[in-house]
Amino acid sequence: MDVELGIIEGFYGRPWSWDERAATIAFLAPHGYGFYLYAPKVDTYLRRRWQEDHPREMADELARLAGRCAKLGVRFGIGISPFEVRDFGTAERDALGRKLAFFDAIGVQDLAILFDDMRGDVPGLADRQIQIVDWAAQHTSANRIIVCPSYYTDDPVLDRVFGQRPPGYLERLGAALDPRMEIFWTGEEVCSREYSPGHLRRVADQIRRKPFLWDNYPVNDGQRMSQFLHVRGVTGRPAAMADLVAAHGVNPALQPTLTRIPALTLVESYRRGEAYEYGQATLRAAVAVMGEELAERLYEDVLVLQDIGLDRLDDREAALRERWTGVDHPAAREIIAWLDGEYRITDEIVQTQ
Repeated sequence: MDVELGIIEGFYGRPWSWDERAATIAFLAPHGYGFYLYAPKVDTYLRRRWQEDHPREMADELARLAGRCAKLGVRFGIGISPFEVRDFGTAERDALGRKLAFFDAIGVQDLAILFDDMRGDVPGLADRQIQIVDWAAQHTSANRIIVCPSYYTDDPVLDRVFGQRPPGYLERLGAALDPRMEIFWTGEEVCSREYSPGHLRRVADQIRRKPFLWDNYPVNDGQRMSQFLHVRGVTGRPAAMADLVAAHGVNPALQPTLTRIPALTLVESYRRGEAYEYGQATLRAAVAVMGEELAERLYEDVLVLQDIGLDRLDDREAALRERWTGVDHPAAREIIAWLDGEYRITDEIVQTQ
């Protein structure tokens, strides 16, 4: 497997706990997941209130998590969103400088500058973002910088929600950004069903470098997607992608234990190539995460968990509760919490985080 894999915690809604983050990183590291990027939308000090310092308790937890990554040999990164900056003046520079100094102090290796999910139909969008990224590059000790464009997919949903993308926007970013910097890309859709070689090559031509994949599977952080548990093995991610991407980052599900199952199948997809079978890969990954008995039970429930939808379970809900209530495993507890509605995402959550 020649592609660099990692986790990008970039979802909306209920965040993982610090212990869940550390445990997931430790579980996936031996399987080839070599980087972790902390960028949950709920961390307002990286997004809407990015100019404010993290409270001391959060800062200490981030430092501890960075230390755990270092011990595991996992690259630690943080994503910051200079949210809808209109003028990158002295106050903005001072605020960003303080953030970068904090990141340096705790050992951030990957600095991600994220311009996603904010208004993009503004004059000079690309040039303003280039200015911010170039300034940050001069004031960070991170040895890798990754930029998320405002338009990080071909999907027209971004134009409907955030305004029409400026003509030549991606090409301008690609031409102006230092070629050593990486650029995030989610594919033909926000949540891409598959990645084709033709698409990846075309995007690479636009941005003048291989795209750094921000893969929105198994994430389930929208009002509709939170109705489902994404536990099925990956499809549409062929091993041939390895030569066409800079790296492959996975935006995980809201459920930290269950997300390990599709994460493991991605490793298998790259390693087995044309011999990959997503159904059998799902079962093998579930055994690695839950043990054989619970894995077989989960495998029997994949169709209901992933394809029916929480509000359409009807009498299936009672059957699921009977099968998973009282089972002493975090994956089982996540299934019950999902049934209880603890992972529901509303449009209000997405619009305010």
